[in-house]
Amino acid sequence: MRSPIERYLRDLHQELTGLTDGVPFQNIPGMADADPGDFAICLATVDGHVYEVGDSRTEFTIQSISKPFTYGLALEDHGLDAVDRKVDVEPSGDAFNEISLARDTGRPANAMINAGAIAAASLIKGSGGRDGFGRILDIHSRFAGRSLDVSERVFASESATGYRNRALAHLLRSFDVIEDDPERAVENYFRQCSILVNARDLALMGATLANGGRQPLTGEQVVDLETVQRMLSVMLTCGMYDDAGAWTSAVGLPAKSGVGGGLMAVLPGQLGISVYSPALDRHGSSVRGIAAARRLSAEMGLHFVKAARIGRSAIRAHYPITDAPSGVRRGQEAADLLTEQGHRAQLVELHGDLLFAGAESVVRHVSSLPDEVEIVLLDVRKVDEVNDVALNLMEELRRTFEVDGRRMAVIDDAGRISEVLCAGRTPLFPGSTEAIEWAEERLLRRHGRPGLVPRTVALPDFAALVPLSAEQIAALEERMEDREYDDGDLIRRSGQKFGGIYFIVSGRVATSTVRDGHRVRYTTLGPGMTFGEIALGGGAPVRVRAEEKVRVRLLSADAIERLERDEPELALALWKAVAVDAYTRVEQNLQEVAVRDRD
Repeated sequence: MRSPIERYLRDLHQELTGLTDGVPFQNIPGMADADPGDFAICLATVDGHVYEVGDSRTEFTIQSISKPFTYGLALEDHGLDAVDRKVDVEPSGDAFNEISLARDTGRPANAMINAGAIAAASLIKGSGGRDGFGRILDIHSRFAGRSLDVSERVFASESATGYRNRALAHLLRSFDVIEDDPERAVENYFRQCSILVNARDLALMGATLANGGRQPLTGEQVVDLETVQRMLSVMLTCGMYDDAGAWTSAVGLPAKSGVGGGLMAVLPGQLGISVYSPALDRHGSSVRGIAAARRLSAEMGLHFVKAARIGRSAIRAHYPITDAPSGVRRGQEAADLLTEQGHRAQLVELHGDLLFAGAESVVRHVSSLPDEVEIVLLDVRKVDEVNDVALNLMEELRRTFEVDGRRMAVIDDAGRISEVLCAGRTPLFPGSTEAIEWAEERLLRRHGRPGLVPRTVALPDFAALVPLSAEQIAALEERMEDREYDDGDLIRRSGQKFGGIYFIVSGRVATSTVRDGHRVRYTTLGPGMTFGEIALGGGAPVRVRAEEKVRVRLLSADAIERLERDEPELALALWKAVAVDAYTRVEQNLQEVAVRDRD
């Protein structure tokens, strides 16, 4: 089943494809011929799942998006204080190629403008058999999770036309911000801007930052958390140059754009976002990239103020209902069928916050279930917080799931999730036992033979009476009386004296007991089943209550006493049959209790 998130991204991509403003960057000849029709959107989660639409594998040069990563390597090499003496952390309010140097020290305003990026590149020295640029390329590759290359064509073009950047490098040398050959620093800068990436790479690089510096696919801790904190802080305040204030207000994500057409944004703790489209606005940022990021932030609730908590999977547990049977007593044929087909119904328990990242983990998980899974029971009772974005995603998941001919049910005591998801025909249950019963019934009716789940059972067909002859059953039936109960009627409770044996002809009853101070459902009994043969006294309080209109045949205590006096052989045969049936059921219940009641 296609994920609602993937569908949303495809719809957004198709809509924004019609946005044709802007042109590719013209100041570097090697980039001027980029195809303005190229367009990709990617989201990468902190556990490494990537959603990608459009031209997500088309390579382009990273350009200024390289700046935070080289800056991060400088911080790792020298520490915050040493780097701060060379490069400030203040927004410049200027375009990316402005001078923006402090008058007294020549220190660049921040590492996201060209002057600051060249200064940061000058701090990267050779080590371990690699020169300075070799280490710059390596840090980018480690963030991306694969080996990256350089476009020699774009590098040559940048080097041949980069007069302003060379002037900035020499100006920085005059202030001793760059302490050695400025040409080497600016050449390394040109090369880092010429690193080839695709939109998927950028999303994973952003996800690595979102994940505290740990690459989601390789598991490598590329940089430490203190470095990530500084990188993201500078990206938030300075990454979008003279548009940074409007960006932070409207989008609210640390981000970096590049004149190659790429844009990378980060939602700390949750995901990395990338967009690729070469047509640029007057700030040097991708027109479609800005539009897509604004839409994603607003429609997915990704602004850091709205999604400040750490992102983690909202899946607490997931198991087929065969791991936690309902406790309904069934015949051998029905029990065998549920053992065979029970994997088609799955229970998914959620917990924690259900904001974008939590909802994404649920949507992805349920969307990836095999087609043979027909029923999903969604237990949301342990969800702490939920927002409108998550609700929209969950509702779209439910709709898509049911359009495919499958069913979803919700387990919830009260809350916004059930109000939204159960507004239509989606069932709502207060506990997992009731939900699993519902799922079992659907599986039996869909995969079993007609009549496997009977609505009415005649006395000769009761499992408890199988050992008896037809004449013996007829003799017992003459001594029985009919009883009817309405939905909700209390039929038996603890402390009552033995009332006889109840044979359920139609309808259902539920038994409940008290556990940890709360009354919990124990089992459900339906047509063809019996109760009352085991005394209800002693132990935890037990109740038997009608769940719908119920009709029973009752062999009362008085009738049993007369039977024992007048026909002792028939009474003995009855008690033997009932004892065998009761023993079988007790054994079954003990096995079921061992694996159920996750409530």
